[in-house]
Amino acid sequence: MVVGELSQTRDLIIIGGGPGGYNAAIRAAQLGKDVTLIEQTALGGTCLNKGCIPSKLWTHTARTYRDIQHAEALGVDIDKATLNLNKLLKRKELVTKQLRRGVQSLCEKNQIEIIEGKAVFTGLNKIGVEHGHQYDTYTFNHAIVATGSQKELPEAISKTCSRILLSDDLFSCSEMPDHLVVYGHDYIALEVASTYAAFGTKVTMLLEEAADFGFDETINRELTRQFKKQKIKLYKSAVITDVTEFEDGLQIQFKTEKSANQPLEATHLFISGSSQPNVSELGLDRMGIEQTTDGYIQVNHFQQTSASHIYAVGDVTEGPTLATKAIKEGKAAAEAIAGRHPDVNLTFVPTIAHTLPPIASVGMTEKEVNAHGIAARSGEFSLGGNGYRVLTGQRDGIVKIISDQETELILGIHMIGEGAIELSASFVQLLEMAAKEEDAKYPLMAHPSVNEAFQEAVEDLIGQAIHNIPTEKVLN
Repeated sequence: MVVGELSQTRDLIIIGGGPGGYNAAIRAAQLGKDVTLIEQTALGGTCLNKGCIPSKLWTHTARTYRDIQHAEALGVDIDKATLNLNKLLKRKELVTKQLRRGVQSLCEKNQIEIIEGKAVFTGLNKIGVEHGHQYDTYTFNHAIVATGSQKELPEAISKTCSRILLSDDLFSCSEMPDHLVVYGHDYIALEVASTYAAFGTKVTMLLEEAADFGFDETINRELTRQFKKQKIKLYKSAVITDVTEFEDGLQIQFKTEKSANQPLEATHLFISGSSQPNVSELGLDRMGIEQTTDGYIQVNHFQQTSASHIYAVGDVTEGPTLATKAIKEGKAAAEAIAGRHPDVNLTFVPTIAHTLPPIASVGMTEKEVNAHGIAARSGEFSLGGNGYRVLTGQRDGIVKIISDQETELILGIHMIGEGAIELSASFVQLLEMAAKEEDAKYPLMAHPSVNEAFQEAVEDLIGQAIHNIPTEKVLN
């Protein structure tokens, strides 16, 4: 190892080039800071290279594959579609490479110095960076930790063979599973189950230690119906107790609330796993930076740690492990370092699942509203009554709006169905602006479009939905 003789001086050093890190770097550069970005592996982090982008490429492919099979109903004659997994894997490599180049180009255009290597704090204002046989030290004025997280298996399962897959493995696997068991309860598990069912794989989902999917009860019911329609076998409140490999697959033992022990044979097992912050090798202990019992870095509302010149963003801090959160926090940390006063409020972070059909959920569920002692009223509209969804043949799904009956304040918006992801931006905006029923009802909606389904769900709150069967609601 070659050790640099002198410590080099830098203004702002950011450790980690994922969504939180590179967004922080570019925002800081916009605000006039001299920025150095240190990345150990590849720009874009887990999200771009192994998580968000590959997984959404898989869900997009599944949606395309499904649509091709239904094209004949629209008058488009296509020979039987087949899935070429090798081409999909090559497409993943191409897309991730293009996006990495895009991130690098943006950093270069913003005059951000990029250093490849493994960083560790060696003092309150010093960082050492190891790259191969080279080791350099840097003195800094401010630093941002954006090293992300990694998935870990449950204690009962050890990764003994290539048939047990985390997300890093699944989207690089060159073998299409004959029978895939999906173990988890997060959005990735739901997407994997739905995607591989569309590919023609037999799918069994073990909803890990959860009695339901975690959405509003209306969405939960519809998703259960969709999984049944897609022939996905579902076990709720499931816990895997043992996994044994045999010649052609896996023997899985699991238990539920209804059964103490059930055997299950499959060719592959996908596990969502739990996210653990990548902080153990940063040297935080010698810095005295406060962490939670789970290892997350404690920060204030400016993303500032207990060492006032060091900030932390994204998966290394508590909260949902989402790129959306990391990006918001990264920009906020950069602004705080530049002397501004950013506001990070994660109350209305949308919950998104690119299932078939997709799901978007923002704000409180009806159960949560009632638990707060608020008199809730809700409106619903089925996509089966939406003209645009009828003509596309994508009629599955429902939109639900929940409001405070007394104040008419909108408290939650939930949707399952094609168009949900795109409409989620409007859902978030309405809740952020503390919109009331009239605010959501007033704007004109394009016709024909799925937007009209959202508007009719709002109108259903007060008994005015044109394309719903009349109910006992009082018309205004």
